[in-house]
Amino acid sequence: MRTEAATAERERLARSIHDSVLQVLARVRRRGSELGGEAAELARLAGEQEIALRALVSTEPCGSSDDDTADLRAALQILSTSRVQVAAPAGEVPLPGHAVRELVAAVREALSNVDKHAGPEAKAWVLLEDLAEEIVLTVRDEGPGIPAGRLERAEREGHMGVAKSIRGRVADLGGTCTLHTEPGEGTEWELRVPRPGAGRRT
Repeated sequence: MRTEAATAERERLARSIHDSVLQVLARVRRRGSELGGEAAELARLAGEQEIALRALVSTEPCGSSDDDTADLRAALQILSTSRVQVAAPAGEVPLPGHAVRELVAAVREALSNVDKHAGPEAKAWVLLEDLAEEIVLTVRDEGPGIPAGRLERAEREGHMGVAKSIRGRVADLGGTCTLHTEPGEGTEWELRVPRPGAGRRT
């Protein structure tokens, strides 16, 4: 009953925020992109806050204990925007609350990178697959792709977004990350995490 109440409250808040704050942020993002110049920077910041706010709404109801269970599908659905399409199974995808929080944070980092490097109008797709022994998350965009060596150079320079926010989180859950990218062909992340009790991947 507590879980159902928390889910209902989350969905109510999501609707309310979508009808107010998120729509304003989306309008600032679009208009700023059209105006260019300094307004384009405001558009980028508005886009980042839009993603962060959606993630906050989706993850806040999760409890702080590792024993809590949350619905990964519902948490990801709230990340959907006019530019981000989320495809997921029809039913719930229950996982420990901390796993849901970490996976949503990894997806949020990937989507933030789309805004930063592919532009505020680039589209992205998030696919959630609930398999027998593992969860598979795919995040794909239509951006310019990542040049060879760029991620390694960024890590050497102290930029830890990909290393810590994506790979580190998935590794802590016993999973693996695979990056597919070519210049001019976009970027695709595939995150695979075993279900609890299915064994740790090597």
